[in-house]
Amino acid sequence: MSTEGFNPFKMAQQQFDAVAKKLNLDQATCDLLRFPEREYQFNIPIRMDNGTYRVFRGFRVQHNDARGPAKGGIRFHPNETIDTVRALAMWMTWKTAVVDIPLGGGKGGVVCDPHELTLHEQEQICRGWVRQIVRNVGPLQDVPAPDVMTNSQHMIWMLDEYEKITGIKAPGFITGKPLGLGGSLGRTEATGYGVMYTVREALKHLGIDIKNTTASFQGFGNVSQYALDLYTQMGGTAIAVSTWDPKEKRAITFRKKTGISFQELIGITNKFGEIDKEKAKDLGYEILDGTAWIEQEVDILVPAALENQINKDTVQLIKPSVKIIAEGANGPTTPEADEVLKAKKIHVIPDFLCNAGGVTCSYFEQVQSNMNYYWTKEEVLQKLDQKMTSAYHSVLDLAIKKNEYMRDAAYMIAITRVADAVRLRGWV
Repeated sequence: MSTEGFNPFKMAQQQFDAVAKKLNLDQATCDLLRFPEREYQFNIPIRMDNGTYRVFRGFRVQHNDARGPAKGGIRFHPNETIDTVRALAMWMTWKTAVVDIPLGGGKGGVVCDPHELTLHEQEQICRGWVRQIVRNVGPLQDVPAPDVMTNSQHMIWMLDEYEKITGIKAPGFITGKPLGLGGSLGRTEATGYGVMYTVREALKHLGIDIKNTTASFQGFGNVSQYALDLYTQMGGTAIAVSTWDPKEKRAITFRKKTGISFQELIGITNKFGEIDKEKAKDLGYEILDGTAWIEQEVDILVPAALENQINKDTVQLIKPSVKIIAEGANGPTTPEADEVLKAKKIHVIPDFLCNAGGVTCSYFEQVQSNMNYYWTKEEVLQKLDQKMTSAYHSVLDLAIKKNEYMRDAAYMIAITRVADAVRLRGWV
């Protein structure tokens, strides 16, 4: 599943262009929305624990803030690029718009590998990132959050640095914080649960009982873990999950045809979502190739890892049994693969709708932090369910009414909302 030569930003623009054409968007609006409003690239020099100095490359892209402050995660990844961050910032704009929350799209990143850094070195990178961008972010400007290989600890270091520099308490500056320091109950489960709320509604639409379904998951990070957990709680049977093998430096798939027990699997998984292969074998799991997750005879596929995983090559591996693809990851399916999925009449729940539970709950956290009043977990998950269900049905209704592919329908709703906002502001 190589991503050689793959440019996610070009893909994001390609998806936008196709829908802009359908909407007959004027040229100025297209020009404005095809590119980020502003982007920052900077160096983060830090002193390593061994006394040497290293310089890390940092990014922040604000794609559009017409509907509210920019919102989006910060990724720590050795292969991070400005184009990946641009694409993800753009998708965040559509994501916040499709679920109709008053925020825009942003994204950040640092080129680094947390596996190879001590906690102290990671803290230095977090604080250095904030120092470089402090004038251009904030609770009313741009609100970061955790993403690939970052967590609540990284967020609180960033918040602490922001508050030190500005001299104010601003818990609404960042989301995904630890509980007790401005974090929201339900935030950890939010993205994975949101994925399953949309799957539940899709199964109702297709007239299928979840108890009679099987699913295969790609990735076993936060999103996939909670999606798999809720899916099995609802009565579904998960039979395969893929994850990264740090020893072999490749993806592998774990399969148990009788059904995966979430508690059993989480017990042999590290903080990076990597499953212990030897322990899995002892528990009766088959160890298969990294692409095996997509080749399973299941009803539901949940790509919940990285972009460009269902492409023109891998889409051919999908079995006729598959009825739903629920995109827990950002940009997992390429436009070439979309054409094949359309022809196969597979019900695709597009990424920026399917995985919008995270940003929706981040928005709830931001609201709670800004008003300094916190809700119960039940309230948060109930509000999340309402938002996700309502957004899913808006997209489904438009798809049926206009006979559109689900992804195109979701884009039509999101782009229209953002285009209306920039017009009303008099930007175009």
